[in-house]
Amino acid sequence: MNSGAELPGFYYDAEKNRYFPTKGPIPGSRRVTTAASSSNAQTPAQVSNSCRRTRVKTSKLLHDRELCGNLIASSKGRCNFYEEFQKAQVSHPVVWKYQGTNQLGDGALERIRMDVQTGEGLTDTDFVLAGGADGSLSIFEVGKVGQGLEYGMKCKADRVWPLLNESQLECSEVPGHIWRPAQATPRMPSNISRIKLFGKQSSGTEDESSRTQHMLVSTLGCERAGGSLVVINLVELLNFNPNRLVLRRNIYEIATFNCTIWTADCEPDGSRAVIGTNLGAALVDLETGRASWLLRSKSDVLAQQLVHSGNAVLCGLRNGAIVTVDVREKQEAFPARQVRHRMRPSPLDNTLGKSSKQSFKLSRNMNSSHSTKMPSSIASLVSLRFDDQYFLASSMDGTVKLYDQRIIQRGAVQSYEGHVNSHTRMQLGVDPSERFFMSGGEDCNLRIWSIKSGELLFEDKFSKTVPSTVCWRNAERFNGEQDERRSYEYLDAKTYGLGAWIGSREGLFYMHWQV
Repeated sequence: MNSGAELPGFYYDAEKNRYFPTKGPIPGSRRVTTAASSSNAQTPAQVSNSCRRTRVKTSKLLHDRELCGNLIASSKGRCNFYEEFQKAQVSHPVVWKYQGTNQLGDGALERIRMDVQTGEGLTDTDFVLAGGADGSLSIFEVGKVGQGLEYGMKCKADRVWPLLNESQLECSEVPGHIWRPAQATPRMPSNISRIKLFGKQSSGTEDESSRTQHMLVSTLGCERAGGSLVVINLVELLNFNPNRLVLRRNIYEIATFNCTIWTADCEPDGSRAVIGTNLGAALVDLETGRASWLLRSKSDVLAQQLVHSGNAVLCGLRNGAIVTVDVREKQEAFPARQVRHRMRPSPLDNTLGKSSKQSFKLSRNMNSSHSTKMPSSIASLVSLRFDDQYFLASSMDGTVKLYDQRIIQRGAVQSYEGHVNSHTRMQLGVDPSERFFMSGGEDCNLRIWSIKSGELLFEDKFSKTVPSTVCWRNAERFNGEQDERRSYEYLDAKTYGLGAWIGSREGLFYMHWQV
């Protein structure tokens, strides 16, 4: 038998020189038909109009379910009622814009829910953390606006999509205001390129609320200084006190690099981080501040994603290459004249010490069988949580694809039409159930696709500037390990509602769906 020959139901692993069965349905494995392939030449507007014409009304879906059960007939054949109902629901969002938030969330967005100390005691509170391209770092309290706080600015929500005529009745729920506390937040030395949250578990406990929450912030760098990594203790920062300035002892500069930091990611426990730079990819130990090169490249690493197993990192390069680097391999020695960085005290304790300077060099832990190439520079990478063999990738020519690392040499398993990009780094945002994802476009439209079917479910313009950052409203915790997808759905949709935060230079937007 020839090595690498295709066998139905199996994929070939060149490294292990053997075949493995392909388990379960591959997300988005449905082949694109000839008619769909011919639509590649269509303009985004034509794709959008075609998408809207084929939408199924909710009333029609409910009628078909009463007659046929959960398996209903459609022009595409028999399909699942629940999946079709979800797609119909996601294609009709309501979008709100918050006043006074311009240029605050166009660099990075994250959302966190945690207990904070207020005048009324510990309060379970929602926060949105926004990083601006101008280096600003903002904290917004969501929902319980100003409860226990006396100073700050209230930001009101205005509906921007769909706009109502005077004859139409308002039937959607109006989201609450958000509150920006008056307490000063630090301004970073250059543009904020990424915000990531992590928590260190307290010893002897499994309660998620016992985690010490921290925020990792990466900055791009400027003419005066290179990019940097900063860790902020959120527990102290979010215990608001109007008579107190930001406590500098809760803000730690882990490293400053003589290069540009385009992106960063970190382990959930905060043990280490990875950064993508104009020189390659590096691994940084957040406990000791030590760093080592993972991948040396003449092409900038513009996008990065640690796979959820923690054993590998996806790196997207300016030349369009996507490579998988094994972080478990031993790092190679190097000459002491490469990139240098400055060490600060460990972010996870209050031990103070003298900073020192150390050098580090990248090593090549790249597996050629786990690499691929896209037509243009990589803009965003997202590894799927429920099966980290799959990842979404977008490039700066408008291409968006889903890949399976086990069969990556065969190309993408799904493609998504309609995205508009030529040179901008825009995030792909995947919903907690990992059935849908969204991204802004250079035409200022926001689009939502189905991961499985590849359908464009929503496309419209509600911002005058490019929606560059996305943060879905996450589930709070898992109710077990048997069916994590269902746990996400229950907690997010039923208890907290389905929604996403979107950032552009124009301001912060909240996209909401009725459930």
